[in-house]
Amino acid sequence: MTARRVLAALAALVLCLPPVPAFAAPGGGTGPFDDSFYTPPSPLPAGKPGDVIRWRTSNAGPRKASVDAWQVMYLSTNALGQPDAVTGTVLVPKNADRATAPIVSFDPGTHGPAFDCTPSKMIDIGAFYEQPGLDDLLDAGYAVTVPDYEGYQPAPKTTYVVGRSEGPAVIDGVRAAQRLTAAGLSSTSKVVFRGYSQGGGAAAWAGELQPAYAPELNLVGIAAGGVPSDLIQVTLQLDGKFGFGVFAYALLGLDQAYPELQLDAFLSDNGRAKLAEMKQSACTFELLTTYANQKIADYTAGPGYIKPAWVARLNENKLGGSPPKVPLFLYHATGDQLVQFAQADTLHKTYCAAGVKQTWKTYDTDHITLVYTGNADVLAFVKDRIAGKPATSNC
Repeated sequence: MTARRVLAALAALVLCLPPVPAFAAPGGGTGPFDDSFYTPPSPLPAGKPGDVIRWRTSNAGPRKASVDAWQVMYLSTNALGQPDAVTGTVLVPKNADRATAPIVSFDPGTHGPAFDCTPSKMIDIGAFYEQPGLDDLLDAGYAVTVPDYEGYQPAPKTTYVVGRSEGPAVIDGVRAAQRLTAAGLSSTSKVVFRGYSQGGGAAAWAGELQPAYAPELNLVGIAAGGVPSDLIQVTLQLDGKFGFGVFAYALLGLDQAYPELQLDAFLSDNGRAKLAEMKQSACTFELLTTYANQKIADYTAGPGYIKPAWVARLNENKLGGSPPKVPLFLYHATGDQLVQFAQADTLHKTYCAAGVKQTWKTYDTDHITLVYTGNADVLAFVKDRIAGKPATSNC
């Protein structure tokens, strides 16, 4: 499927969907059963990262008949190392042996800053654009966790592409699934992190952080595609291009993770209005259409995002500093128009030099197409790791 056809499909989906309803199936859980479910309690309860704060059953979209599913809120850690609360979805095939079922964290790609874009809401109503990849894992009999990442709540404050926030959200989503009594999963289950685009970055960050942050996890592999490993290289080349909305959203995400960055201080009136609009109503489709080909100069009164505080935080969220300890499938499109190929190639070489048992694969296609066409190779890698097949490397 070409990028144009995928965008057309996304357009049809977005334009035809009814408004996202309040949660309408209070079949079980602690509630609440409306959108207040997503608002973290204040203060946060005492506990450890991965402890479940609240949960409720999920409709699970097209998988309703074949899986049991729950939306959960769990304790995690933000980019500043402080406790936070993250939501997500846990899905378990009805025919799975829950005592032994492996757990795959399906880390979603870009969903946009607006609350209605929340991945768990999209899964619930059957509008999750990565459903084919999710289906692959459920059909294979694996339990799956899908983190929403930090900040999806009625007054959204998402920390888009901030690896220091996303990595813990991924890891703690798995922990939450293991601690959710209703799911019945084992704390010793084999675990795989899997994601593409924003999700590829999240999976890689989870892999880098896991040895110190969650050494108890039985992590056996990571599949990460379209990875934004170096945010400076990824974002600056999007100015004035098709992916400008992703650039603008990245500035917003960093600012919401790190208050000292003070994005508002160098925004123009137009920039303030555009980003406020983005937070209110932009999902993936709007990021790639409404904001396409715009320029950062039209949003700002000066280049504040290249000041030392910004550069420091961008570098702090650069992958490669703590290579993962488990086998890795890293893949990228050579014609990627959203996440620069060169910086991904640099990451693969960095991991190879560090001795990571890595399979690196390139595809002669574009970023959006590979969301779907990479799924078969990802599934094969995941199955091999869960089966205990020795990993090879093509470094």
